[in-house]
Amino acid sequence: MAAPAGPPAEAAGTECSEEALAAALADVPELARLLETDPYLKPYAPDFQRRYKRFNQTLSSIGENEGGIDRFSRGYESFGVHRCADGGLYCKEWAPGAEGVFLTGDFNDWNPFSHPYKKLDFGKWELYIPPKQNRSVLVPHGSKLKLVIRSKSGEILYRISPWAKYVTREGSNVNYDWIHWDPEYSYKFKHSKPKKPKGLRIYESHVGISSYEGKIASYKHFTCNVLPRIKDLGYNCIQLMAIMEHAYYASFGYQITSFFAASSRYGTPEELKELVDTAHSMGITVLLDVVHSHASKNSEDGLNMFDGTESCYFHYGPRGTHILWDSRLFAYASWEVLRFLLSNIRWWLEEYGFDGFRFDGVTSMLYHHHGIGENFSGDYHEYFGLQVDEDALTYIMLANHLVHTLYPDSITIAEDVSGMPALCSPISQGGGGFDYRLAMAIPDKWIQLLKEYKDEDWNMGNIVYTLTNRRYLEKCIAYAESHDQALVGDKTLAFWLMDAEMYTNMSVLTPFTPVIDRGIQLHKMIRLITHALGGEGYLNFMGNEFGHPEWLDFPRKGNNESYHYARRQFHLTDDDLLRYKDMNKLEERCGWLSAPQAHVSEKHEDNKIIAFERASLLFIFNFHPSKSYTDYRVGTTLPGKYKIVLDSDAAEYGGHKRLDHNTEFFSEPFEHNNCPCSLLVYIPNRVALILRNVDLPN
Repeated sequence: MAAPAGPPAEAAGTECSEEALAAALADVPELARLLETDPYLKPYAPDFQRRYKRFNQTLSSIGENEGGIDRFSRGYESFGVHRCADGGLYCKEWAPGAEGVFLTGDFNDWNPFSHPYKKLDFGKWELYIPPKQNRSVLVPHGSKLKLVIRSKSGEILYRISPWAKYVTREGSNVNYDWIHWDPEYSYKFKHSKPKKPKGLRIYESHVGISSYEGKIASYKHFTCNVLPRIKDLGYNCIQLMAIMEHAYYASFGYQITSFFAASSRYGTPEELKELVDTAHSMGITVLLDVVHSHASKNSEDGLNMFDGTESCYFHYGPRGTHILWDSRLFAYASWEVLRFLLSNIRWWLEEYGFDGFRFDGVTSMLYHHHGIGENFSGDYHEYFGLQVDEDALTYIMLANHLVHTLYPDSITIAEDVSGMPALCSPISQGGGGFDYRLAMAIPDKWIQLLKEYKDEDWNMGNIVYTLTNRRYLEKCIAYAESHDQALVGDKTLAFWLMDAEMYTNMSVLTPFTPVIDRGIQLHKMIRLITHALGGEGYLNFMGNEFGHPEWLDFPRKGNNESYHYARRQFHLTDDDLLRYKDMNKLEERCGWLSAPQAHVSEKHEDNKIIAFERASLLFIFNFHPSKSYTDYRVGTTLPGKYKIVLDSDAAEYGGHKRLDHNTEFFSEPFEHNNCPCSLLVYIPNRVALILRNVDLPN
């Protein structure tokens, strides 16, 4: 479970002298703002000072040695294989542990040593192949290439360039092949990027499982069939998972083998560009799930042992391996690793038009212990000191600086379970520079309640605490469940609520059973209260919005390589006999995600009522399994006339239609729950209501 975001249990024991504080404030331009927002961080001012100075020194060093981060982050323009204007070929690699580097492939009938690279300084190698006399294409588009590495021990290794733009696996081959991608006509973007959304509503998506058929779906399928659904559901952002090439499909895209290659199992790079461009035409922002926290251990078609040594891109020895993920860990202080990763960030922004990133595995990056065996309590001592990997933190700050410098409207999201303070504060304050962090404690809370407690024992105060426990001025993406809960071995909320009856009793032609009735009502309420109270953005994993009836399991040996559960049954939502509805379009009109954090006026344990105001709306939730309340008094800060704008009990949402939407509710100057006004409302059991003050402008 994610750490709480409040002040530490004890700030004592850590001191910062007046001189040290003054020095930190002098070095970090806006540190004073951070410390004003959270005075408990004052003892750690020297840590923020050191982090900011390391970032600034690295940025300055890049400027002095590389001509600035703009040039430094264009590594893909020289590294790899490139066709020159004269028809020749320029090739460049970084292989510091190699004794020799050669290029081979279809173009030279796979002669391994006919085209040697020239050794340069700092472990770099380059090769120029002059054009043919007839100036025909030297290495045709679609032909195969390989690097041949002679290691220091004399071993001959066949490798794929770390900068390869397209790799694919043919037939039953185990390893991927490097395909030279140089089409005569590349995709030309037609649409401009959408403006940065005020309230982020993310549809977490996986192209390969987006069809109801038991096969790997394509970029084309997603573009034509899924994007219109996402738009219709009211989402303004998609987060694409498993795009960076990964040899093992069942890794969910988290064991990357080729960082610059878009996964070929869904189609071509040009088809991915068309997907992004089409989303932009719909006003949808597109984020990439970027994995820079680790890399696959594959060597023949991955980065591992690229030059014959284990320490090329990664740390040497135990520090270079993640013991739980069985993967390699980057050496973030290495100059060429920084070039590689920062160039990779820029590549996806510029070549494919992505609008930002969700950074995976940030907790693993931030700490030398990678979060393994750590139960983060929220005590500030956990976030400072020797356990923090400041090399990785410097890279994170550089990456965020690069993204927001290139495209100020870009969005970056951190997947961090630890709750590190200031991770989503500006770099100028000494922070990490992310725009948002995932509110990872929220789905854990809902699963805990459904697994361990009876409905009547749910603690309203604890629910509110979990949904509102976030750092002031550090924005969060709230979600009731993500892909993690959909995976085999776990259960989605819909499955926890309704289990086997989902298969037999979901039709409106079937009478309500107690299980289905409870499940439908709570499924809606959980999602709405998470959406409205849990953050400054909202995320949903594809299919979960309508209670997808099956878990997610990729083809693997354990299930006989079956695709049956590696799909999303979107055709079910075409059936008017099934009940589901999303709440995004009301948020689009009213904008509660971009409004200040909610004012919670009530969390009544016996009545199971939660009431709060946000964006001039009054939200009321009755979680009681059986009690309805007539003339229930609810406090409000805004006097006036109120009307229902959303009612989870409405017939179109699978409810019991117990409320008259023509009813007008008038506030009285009657103080209630520390609010100057209040009104009387009928609140049926297991119902969520949103009331709008109609005396206020829309």
